[in-house]
Amino acid sequence: MPTLTYHDKIAVLDLGGDENRFSPEFLDQIGAHLDTAVADGAHALVTTASGKFYSNGLDLDWLSANGERAEWYVAQVQSLLARMLTFELPTAAALPGHAFGAGAMLALAHDFRVMRADRGYFCFPEADIRIPFTRGMAALIQAKLTPRTAVASMTTGRRFGGPDALAHDLVDATTDLDTLTDTALGMLTPLGVKDPATLGAIKATMFADAVAALNNA
Repeated sequence: MPTLTYHDKIAVLDLGGDENRFSPEFLDQIGAHLDTAVADGAHALVTTASGKFYSNGLDLDWLSANGERAEWYVAQVQSLLARMLTFELPTAAALPGHAFGAGAMLALAHDFRVMRADRGYFCFPEADIRIPFTRGMAALIQAKLTPRTAVASMTTGRRFGGPDALAHDLVDATTDLDTLTDTALGMLTPLGVKDPATLGAIKATMFADAVAALNNA
């Protein structure tokens, strides 16, 4: 279950200790915590997890059992991605382990990313599991990555360990597990306090095409 705590004025959202798949309930909980962080006047946001997964992405079991709601479900996932991409606070994702599929997309939607160096993979497995990217998801990835890295990650199913992810600019830093959250906090603390409305507007302009595609689920 996701939990929200604070380090000084920086909100720390722990996605949970299991695979942290995007069930409808999980999406609602994340949205509520984001609302709380903004309402509490947090200066920035770190997301992380407490198990060996940051997130394994889509809840394929739920989707298989609720196929008639697939369009609605994808819209909910993409709404979260669009919100994080344009979130009105500075954001950093601290990845203690695997980030797969939509979980990796959620990490990419943050401003900054730090990944555990010695364990875990950053991966878009869609090419291997026969699930094409939606236009919105592809637009998000391509807005954040160089064309070379987008091809290397989107078309191959390649699993990037920490050093490999850093070399391809999928993440901004790597570190050991004990300093993972502190490293993410260290990325955000020097930024000080930003006006949320201004920062949100800047991000909405920067990523306007990706946001439009995500909102057209």
